[in-house]
Amino acid sequence: MQPNTENDLECIRIQKHFGSVRAVDDVSFEIPKGSFFSILGPSGCGKTTLMRMIAGFEQPSSGDIRIKGKSVIGTPPNRRNVKMVFQHLALFPMMNVYENIAYGLRCAGASKDVIRTKVHDVLERISLPDVANREISQLSGGQKQRIAIARCMVLDPDVLLLDEPLGALDLKLREAMKIELKLLQHQFDTTFVYITHDQSEALVMSDNVAIMNQGKFVQIGTPQELYHNPSAAFVAGFVGDTNRWAGRVTRVEGNTVEVETEAGLAMRGSIRGAGALGVGDKVSAFVRPEFITATKAGTSAGQTGTGQNVIDGRVDSILFNGANSRVLVRDRAGELIEADVVLTGGPQDLKPKDDVTLSWSPEQTMSFKA
Repeated sequence: MQPNTENDLECIRIQKHFGSVRAVDDVSFEIPKGSFFSILGPSGCGKTTLMRMIAGFEQPSSGDIRIKGKSVIGTPPNRRNVKMVFQHLALFPMMNVYENIAYGLRCAGASKDVIRTKVHDVLERISLPDVANREISQLSGGQKQRIAIARCMVLDPDVLLLDEPLGALDLKLREAMKIELKLLQHQFDTTFVYITHDQSEALVMSDNVAIMNQGKFVQIGTPQELYHNPSAAFVAGFVGDTNRWAGRVTRVEGNTVEVETEAGLAMRGSIRGAGALGVGDKVSAFVRPEFITATKAGTSAGQTGTGQNVIDGRVDSILFNGANSRVLVRDRAGELIEADVVLTGGPQDLKPKDDVTLSWSPEQTMSFKA
């Protein structure tokens, strides 16, 4: 493969073995300049090992890693123009904000004037111009996050690696920092590579996301592609909330299948993923809650069009989240199905123990060969 200087980072058939364990197994991808790229997967899937190889803390068993088109295999971490924000930030508590940000510049031999100019410039860019003399202990969690990023960005890296940096924050601050990180990435126009097991972080912030499982990349795509067009059952179940059924195919007609679930429910769905489905094949079917309409049984609103999937049930509970809430419905087989509903606070709202009709189109039933 020829070097591509249009990409800030390329990984080519990377493998990492620890004895008989393949922590990273034949992973290839490329990241164009100025992108926000996330690696999303469950704990133990190999994403941290992959990031440590990009940073230079681990060497791959085989394959190549290129920064700006140049191989960095064998190059130590301090000689790669790659910086890393760790999960616990690793700010120096004995130094104030200015000294933390200036540390890398001092190690590189920059003059005092250059250091002063760069530190104040980066503080302006992260919207914290007045905290230079503060102690680290005087900062909020969100401010510490931005200082950790500033300490890296002042060195003008080609790639910034972020190892689950929001994991230690409370929920509200974590939500705010998702937006902050996306804005900072645009502000610096630097390639960010972000690893996380939190799908909402990856989907909200990223231009492209790689779904990783058992050392391999299962699918790479935009958040929209992964959500609406997953290539495998693992992606469909891991990205976004979903209802899942296991069953067998009872009929195939073009790209549409009829499925009987293990609980005896019948539904129609669209074939997804690689490989054909035939009668008798085991199948995993997925439907996202927002595609399911839930209406009180017997009402005109509950009437469904021809070809729709229809299941009757009873409301078990309501997960209130403002106007856009979620209803948990127990079907006649005793299984719970989740559907999103709009609650207005009026008498027509669904309530626990209401009999309901659930309906959705076959196109929204993603059916994968099990």
